[in-house]
Amino acid sequence: MSNSELDHPSLYAKREPIFPKRVKGRFRNLKWIVMAVALTIYYVMPWLRWDRGPTMPDQAVLVDLANRRFFFFWIEIWPHEFYFVAGLLVMAGLGLFLFTSALGRVWCGYACPQTVWTDLFMLVERWIEGDRNARIRLHRQEWDAQKIRLRLAKWAVWLVIALMTGGAWIFYFTDAPTLLGNLLTGQAHPVAYITMAILTATTFFFGGFAREQICIYACPWPRIQAAMMDEDTLTVAYREWRGEPRGKTNVRHRPAAAAFQAEAESHAAGPAAGGKYPPVPYPGVPTGVGGPIPVNSAGDCIDCLACVNVCPMGIDIREGQQMECITCALCIDACDEIMDKIGKPRGLIDYMALKDETAERAGAQPKSVWRHIFRPRTILYFTLWSGIGIALIVALFIRSPFDLNVSPVRNPLFVTMSDGAIRNTYEVRLRNKQHDARSFSFAVEGADGLVVTVEGAPSGMTEVPADETLSRRLYVTAPAGSEIATQATTQLDLVVRDETDGTTASVGTIFHGKGE
Repeated sequence: MSNSELDHPSLYAKREPIFPKRVKGRFRNLKWIVMAVALTIYYVMPWLRWDRGPTMPDQAVLVDLANRRFFFFWIEIWPHEFYFVAGLLVMAGLGLFLFTSALGRVWCGYACPQTVWTDLFMLVERWIEGDRNARIRLHRQEWDAQKIRLRLAKWAVWLVIALMTGGAWIFYFTDAPTLLGNLLTGQAHPVAYITMAILTATTFFFGGFAREQICIYACPWPRIQAAMMDEDTLTVAYREWRGEPRGKTNVRHRPAAAAFQAEAESHAAGPAAGGKYPPVPYPGVPTGVGGPIPVNSAGDCIDCLACVNVCPMGIDIREGQQMECITCALCIDACDEIMDKIGKPRGLIDYMALKDETAERAGAQPKSVWRHIFRPRTILYFTLWSGIGIALIVALFIRSPFDLNVSPVRNPLFVTMSDGAIRNTYEVRLRNKQHDARSFSFAVEGADGLVVTVEGAPSGMTEVPADETLSRRLYVTAPAGSEIATQATTQLDLVVRDETDGTTASVGTIFHGKGE
């Protein structure tokens, strides 16, 4: 190493390629299910049809940037209803806090887009190049015809997946079938091609080459997750008091260790089963029947590295909690498989809480999973999360199908007519959120004898086209000498009625009189 390298050491470690081994088990199956559901939702959602009338694309999920609206099946969110979006973002944050507090980085391990697409890219890589050992050999192999062929085939499939990913994203912002036709014929807007190219490139790079580097260096979540975890949080951990001392030579010592284990298990049931000694599930813990198991007895870990070989982050969970761990639990599946083969109980690597360590080391039973999950902190998170969700649902169902905004014209405050009547003028804005034209009528509540007229509408009816906003000037006239005409101000309610279905909405306003 040169003197300059010693004086100025690099702060960045060169990436060592990781080749995770295929594993089978309940957590791997859960990850397959989550990946299949997530990808299906992402790729299929833009193609679901929903009748939106003659003026809008018949798309179930649509982000209409041109008109600043969001459609989700029967739900339509307008710009002034951004509180729905804000509420959903708050719920997403609280949901992340809830799951992290209960189960650690379970979001990262199962549902994070980086994890989902990396799993998909690894599936393709394994399908084309083989499992771990074959991929390691290919990586070390000199470039020849076979390596070039396999790499080009893998990259081609990755590119198709990345292209589908970028294409699916832009389909959410306009009518998907129309945009697809325009893309294929070269008639789409340049923004569509640029966005698709950027998303294709980032998906190809992040899922194919960066992988765990995104989680370690680009994502801030590993560095802040500790603030939401406590000693009751369930996370993937290694029971070192059961696994140590480790080593492949331990396999030869199994008969002697099994004898001690059988002696402990024969008295482990306690008084309820006729025994008189506390349960002792692990080596090296006093049994009360002839002293402790010898400390040099074999641990359950045979140092096979199965947990390391399946880890997509390339870490050794036996070294304790690490920032890189995404709690995917594949190491649990790998270790359980080994334990089954050597005839030892599962759970050497498992979901567990820090509080359980002290109890298990003492030979006591750990708390149940549900007691770890349902505790004051998680209950508080869930209460806040569900409260916001209920409030949003209530607000969604009680909102009016049209919006009404009334602004009194203040210059002048009122006009005295030739017969002595007092007239006030109001600017009214009506937004029709339905997908067909609606006719509206106006009335005033709060005083008797008032006359309402609409500028440009002698009949008093105003028609508002579908999905549009219309402004009208409204005149409210009080008879000469009436109480409301002689008072300075009077509180009124301006009522608008949808003549199609009878829905009404009202807005409070002020009528200005002479003030005599």
